[in-house]
Amino acid sequence: MKRRTFLKSGAAGSLIGLAGCTGTGEQATTTTEETTTETTTEATETTETTEETTTESDDGLSGTLTVATYSSFVDAPSSSPGPWLKETFEERHPDVTIEWATPDNEMNYYIQRRTQGVDIDADVYVGANVDHLIRIDEKLGDRSLFASSADALDNYGHVDDDLKFDPQQRAIPYDTGYISLVYDGTETDDPETFDALTTDEYAGDLIVQNAQSAATGRAFLLWTVHNRGEDEYLDYWKQLVDNDITILGSWDDAYTAWEEGEAPMVVSYSTDQVYANRYDQDLEKHQVSFLDDQGYANPEGMAKFADTDVPELADAFMDFVLSAEAQGEIAVRNVQFPATDWAELPEEFAEYAKIPDEPVTFTYEELAGNLDEWVDDWARQIASN
Repeated sequence: MKRRTFLKSGAAGSLIGLAGCTGTGEQATTTTEETTTETTTEATETTETTEETTTESDDGLSGTLTVATYSSFVDAPSSSPGPWLKETFEERHPDVTIEWATPDNEMNYYIQRRTQGVDIDADVYVGANVDHLIRIDEKLGDRSLFASSADALDNYGHVDDDLKFDPQQRAIPYDTGYISLVYDGTETDDPETFDALTTDEYAGDLIVQNAQSAATGRAFLLWTVHNRGEDEYLDYWKQLVDNDITILGSWDDAYTAWEEGEAPMVVSYSTDQVYANRYDQDLEKHQVSFLDDQGYANPEGMAKFADTDVPELADAFMDFVLSAEAQGEIAVRNVQFPATDWAELPEEFAEYAKIPDEPVTFTYEELAGNLDEWVDDWARQIASN
């Protein structure tokens, strides 16, 4: 293949004033046992706005809304946004009940059900990314899994245009993270460049995730394709393997191994210091590295299932997720950046969240027809050796 010209994301555009996390299903919020009730209180207070939280709605909404997502969105200790979203939405709409669904296979569970012609037992999916959309379109074709909600959302105009990753407007961005390296500054120095990771100085220093099974691992792989080009990225990975990198299955596995000192660097999120400061950890051990001044933007979206029998309720919930108050809560609890221009963020984000000088990503059009090939080639030549 010929080297392609890739587009850069302007994802930092609406985040001016910040100092610099879907992955889907792998946020840096779940690996410590030091979580306290105080943390939950702080997170809530930072985005507490007005009496709107408890104002009852007279819009006539009623019924049960089943929202599917990845497990840590609802059950990470004290920091998941899911419980707050459920409680607050139900307070505003007393005749509505939110039920969460967290299938083990996440999006693949619903793709498989649609392939088998089985009813979809959910109304909204939270945690979709561009990889999911490509997989959906390649496997299902015209058998639509999701429907567009953009025209029905009053708050859609506040979404950063640079984060919109679905040409059909099915998946609506609600947060974004930047994939970076996190390193222990007491054990190693900032490598600064992709080239540096292949040198003797950083031999055995890096833990990455499997691109087949982990959103962060796949994002890092795509970052290397973006940086090296599709003709050279596998050669670069062979250099990393020769330099004794460690490949683990999930973000949790990799981050835990890094915390336990198995290696001083790990692929993670540029909001890592927000998490570390929240739990009074040594920030010198939580340094963020943007290789070649880049970070891979990885927005998450929510989408309405095409077969939902409560479409108006689904739209109302999605619009609520885009509200200023909810956007601030999600960012704080999920330790990611908001997807809108009006979220209310605490001072810790301005001080500790990092945005790369050069955010990069692939568009839907660039990944379509290429993603599976890149991952499969990587799995065959790198992960299997």
